[in-house]
Amino acid sequence: MLPSRLPLAQAPAAAPVRRNRTLALAAVFAATWLTVGAAQAQSAVTFYGLIDLSAGSFKDPGGKTNKGIESGKMSTSYFGFKGSEDLGGGMSAVFSVESFMRNDTASAGRFDADTFWARNSYVGLTSGAGTVTLGRNTTALFVNTLVFNAFGDSFGFSPAIRHYFTSGTVSGDTGWSDSVKYSSPKFGGLSLTGHAALGESNGGRNIGFSAMYFGGPLGAGFAWQKVEKGSGAFNPDTTTWQLSGSFAMAPFKFYAQYGTVDNKSTGNDYKILGLGGEMAVGPLGKVLLQWGKVNADVGADRNTFSLGYDYQLSKRTDLYGVYMSDRLTAVSNGTSYAVGMRHRF
Repeated sequence: MLPSRLPLAQAPAAAPVRRNRTLALAAVFAATWLTVGAAQAQSAVTFYGLIDLSAGSFKDPGGKTNKGIESGKMSTSYFGFKGSEDLGGGMSAVFSVESFMRNDTASAGRFDADTFWARNSYVGLTSGAGTVTLGRNTTALFVNTLVFNAFGDSFGFSPAIRHYFTSGTVSGDTGWSDSVKYSSPKFGGLSLTGHAALGESNGGRNIGFSAMYFGGPLGAGFAWQKVEKGSGAFNPDTTTWQLSGSFAMAPFKFYAQYGTVDNKSTGNDYKILGLGGEMAVGPLGKVLLQWGKVNADVGADRNTFSLGYDYQLSKRTDLYGVYMSDRLTAVSNGTSYAVGMRHRF
């Protein structure tokens, strides 16, 4: 009879065991949740990008007219991921990987041979003393050029961008691989950058620096770079400097740029001048105007004029219309006009 009573005597002890296990599991779950929440509070990853498509007629000097849908004429389409982690003591780890894309054909990159993460691809540290990043970094010359002209970073319509980066003047692309970049904090409106790319058995190194100031209605920027990496017929040894300025006087904003490019590989020099402005039309619209000229010591000169209107549908979406006249000595004129839409996400 005694053995038959043992299970009955032990049964009441099973309930506390189950309750203890439940409490233990709840404690583990709560600890895990708090750990994840703390990690999320200390770090963040963001997915973002821009899609730009336009319809119109496009013709470069001496080229053929192309009528249709084009991607990235006003701003090059791209997407990317960036993030940061709080390391304590006022320091954070940062990273960014960004890829260009052509939405009209669903193709990656700016062109077929473009690398996938060609916009930015870096990791670095940031603190009150500034930011240092390693990898592929956007150049200071490109940033200085896009900030001080009415059409920003438009490879399709900005005379300034076209003259420095698609006219056979400056070499080395808008981003440098195998590079280290330092960006300072702001000192009363003044910020500085220093930038270098190692040669890695592909010619010499690239070096550059910039200074930019904004105070009240006045803006000013200076950029200098020397590109040796990959020196050759398609990527010559060039030294470039650019001085830029802007002045805002509502409803107008004016821009001016002047720079030179010394091509040591070919012995040719270029002087590049740009003037432009924008005028606010109501709270959401603005008229854009930009002119630029490339004067070559040897070879053809180039004159480019762009006129546009941009209307903000929201903080992330805008509609635009642009007309551009692009003239190169001794070849047929390039004339383009388009309407388009940009969406940022």
